[in-house]
Amino acid sequence: MKKLIPVLLVFLSLQIMAQEKLQSIVNVTGEGIVTVVPDQVTISMSVENTGDDVIALKSLNDKTVDAVLNHIKQSGVEAKDVQTQYVSLNKRYDYNTKTYTFQARQTITVVLRDLKKYDPLISGLVQKGINSIDGVTFGSSKAEELKSQARKNAIANAKMKAQEYASVLNQKIGKAIQISEQGNYNPPMPLYRSEAVMMSDGGGGETLAVGEMEIKVKIQVVFELL
Repeated sequence: MKKLIPVLLVFLSLQIMAQEKLQSIVNVTGEGIVTVVPDQVTISMSVENTGDDVIALKSLNDKTVDAVLNHIKQSGVEAKDVQTQYVSLNKRYDYNTKTYTFQARQTITVVLRDLKKYDPLISGLVQKGINSIDGVTFGSSKAEELKSQARKNAIANAKMKAQEYASVLNQKIGKAIQISEQGNYNPPMPLYRSEAVMMSDGGGGETLAVGEMEIKVKIQVVFELL
């Protein structure tokens, strides 16, 4: 029994020390948003043809793609901003006619850093044989700078939330003891507005509504609660 008393005292002492070290904390998530007018756009487009003769079909598709790439180059787009994304050549069976046909398809993406060139570029590409525009994605040349600002905004937002929670309890927040960014930041998303800037090739046609986009970051911060 006497041997158990010292062990019990040590255990109780450790338990008291652990309780004394236990911190009161407040855990919040801050959101930072920065809006900007896009100054570049990524266009995804395709050349697609079908036919009965696979060799002739591939030759036709290759010839069209070559014309498309030459037009993009002549429009002043740098080689680094043009990339082939997908190439396919498939055999298909038509159950109605009981015959086989072939389909050739090539998808190309172009990063256009001068939005004023959008309309003339697209018009020329259609004339050269582009028969599918799969989508456009807006971007900003200042994306990294804007993302950094969004992070700062998220930290400030987290601090504001923590202070609001603590004030209700008549307490204050101390230093931040943990900061973590939640997953990947949200990519820029376009926000279309009625007053969106319209780009034109000078001929009266306007087909690209630029609007605004937002860059959003979420950051989790753990503060001491005093």
